[in-house]
Parts: sequence; structure tokens; C-alpha cells
Amino acid sequence: EVQLVESGGGLVQAGGSLRLSCAASGLPFDDYAIGWFRQAPGREREGISCISVTDSSTYYSPSVKGRFTVSRDNAKNTVYLQMNSLKPEDTAIYSCAAGGCTSAGLTGSYAYWGQGTQVTVSS
Repeated sequence: EVQLVESGGGLVQAGGSLRLSCAASGLPFDDYAIGWFRQAPGREREGISCISVTDSSTYYSPSVKGRFTVSRDNAKNTVYLQMNSLKPEDTAIYSCAAGGCTSAGLTGSYAYWGQGTQVTVSS
């Protein structure tokens, strides 16, 4: 069974930092790029970042570029999203998913998803 499990969410003040983790099991992790998505109440899901299989390609949406950093540790089957300078508008449920990634954006279909972790940024 394929599982993606996010952790690291929580409540933080504006300007603070959080590091999210996405731990994968049940799939050949080295064969998949990993994408990060978020969805705030009443808003569409937004693809915010991804990292390719070899981490040679990363993508950031304009809304997070310069503040978030994605990385992966294939030995641990884990992808990280370091989030700095958080803003209230970053409040959302953050999910990771396995799919495709280029420096231009998230690509292809994302067949496997985690359950999400809540990030709340207070002003």
C-alpha cells in the first residue's frame, strides 16, 4: 500500500518558520518527483512547489518563491518543505503528492496523495 504522510504543521506567528516532512512508503521513491500543494478554506488547491527525482529540478510558485525551500532525502524516502517568513495568507492544509516536476512547474498526474497537515499563521 502506497502511503504519503505529512507532518510538521502547526500554529506559528507571522514571520516564523515551519518545516514540513513528507514520508513515503510502498512505492519506488527514487522514481517519483514530489509536489507540495496547499488549500485554504474557500479557495482552490494550489501547487506551490515540487522537486524532481534527482533534486536537480525544483519549482516554486510566485506566492512562496524566496521563502520556501524544498529538499529530499532519498535514503529516508522523505521530502521536506522549509517554510520561512510565514504570512497569514500561508494558512492552509498542506499536502504532498507523488508525480512529476520540472523547473517550470508540477507536471503529469499525481496519483498518490498524503492526508495533509494544517498550517496556521497568526498575525
